[in-house]
Amino acid sequence: MATFGEYAASLLRSGLGRRDFLRATAALGGAAATTGLTAGTASAVVPREVLQPGKGPIHGRHYLRSTPDQVRWGYVPSIGSDPVLRMRSGETVTVDTVSHEGILEDQGRDPVGYFAGHGVRRTSVLDDAVAIAHDYDRTARNFDVDGPHVVTGPIFVTGAAPGDVLKVEMLSMLPRVPYGVVSSRHGKGALPRLAGGGVPAGITIEEIMPPVATDGRATGDPERYGNVSVFTPIRGRRGVMAGGNVTFPLNPFMGLMGVAFAEASAPTAPELNSIPPTLGGGNIDINLLGERSTFYLPVFADGALFHAGDPHFAMGNGEVALTALEGSLRATFRLTVCKKGSGDAPSVAFGYPFAETPDAWVPIGLSDPDGSQNGQGNDLDIAMRRAVVNALDFLETDQGLDRAVAYAYLSAAADFEVSQVVDRTTGVHGVIRKADFA
Repeated sequence: MATFGEYAASLLRSGLGRRDFLRATAALGGAAATTGLTAGTASAVVPREVLQPGKGPIHGRHYLRSTPDQVRWGYVPSIGSDPVLRMRSGETVTVDTVSHEGILEDQGRDPVGYFAGHGVRRTSVLDDAVAIAHDYDRTARNFDVDGPHVVTGPIFVTGAAPGDVLKVEMLSMLPRVPYGVVSSRHGKGALPRLAGGGVPAGITIEEIMPPVATDGRATGDPERYGNVSVFTPIRGRRGVMAGGNVTFPLNPFMGLMGVAFAEASAPTAPELNSIPPTLGGGNIDINLLGERSTFYLPVFADGALFHAGDPHFAMGNGEVALTALEGSLRATFRLTVCKKGSGDAPSVAFGYPFAETPDAWVPIGLSDPDGSQNGQGNDLDIAMRRAVVNALDFLETDQGLDRAVAYAYLSAAADFEVSQVVDRTTGVHGVIRKADFA
């Protein structure tokens, strides 16, 4: 075992060659220098090697790879989808998730070539990423319509039925490679150019990002769209940008975790698009959902049909440029079915996603929890109001507070944070300190 910094240094050395590695570490201010990490936290120790499929530590009772026939690229499973794995309630599963960054069409759909352009050798590129980019043919890819995410699953959990809650506990999140990518794409993010060339209220055309003058979408060739992807190596517990002038802490977590929510007549039906989160979870993008956190999801299908994707190394609230620091993770979950009346899940979770950390309860609000069904709304005010209502319902029903007192408490002591503003459906989550109720 090694610290993250030792792991990153060894991989970059093997991937770049010694001479190029020394140049890189000099530019980064000494990539091998780092402090030790503590197992069992979001800063857990990681293996020395790239976590290729089947290699290195696998913490779960079950193990699920991301092979071209066990993933959906850009779409989530529907109610009635065939599971790729079956497990009992309360068991653990390790999923080798694959980041979409480096394999997408605007990056050439060739991770070996794309990452080689950043000094990464073939041995440090994940085999499953290469296989998906080259061999995925379950659905035809349309870069301008499909979601970007590689979604692994679904997993059938015995005993789960509509009306239950699936409790998802995050046990470990191991980075599989020592690098990630942050991308900004034309027409997306917090500062987009709108369809038809319009400018969002509150900004000018000069403030759109990426700049309008670099927008090549009219070519129809994703590689000429002018999108911006920032390759980001890892040093110690930090991501490194701008030659080492900018560093920021890592916080590995899964951006997309969900259960089957919608029925659909086709695997690429709009209601299954992986971009907008729904009542079934999905692309929820809440950066508190790292190790030792818990995510509660209302169940809509027999077996729940859990799936995961969009692994992140770090993300700021809002995710304003469009993506987080995207990077593949080996994620281990415990999946447990909770029945009504058992007391095993917050009451709100039987109708709406809800999260929990060791220190806080996290009520969630979405602007349009039906996802791409019945139109699409992205009003952040709606997400905020729903987060507050869900917080009130939790405090009144589960904590026994008078609703007016709960409303006053939220105003005085709770934080409401923007989860993300870039997933068509916007999100807000509250942070209610458990210590306030001790």
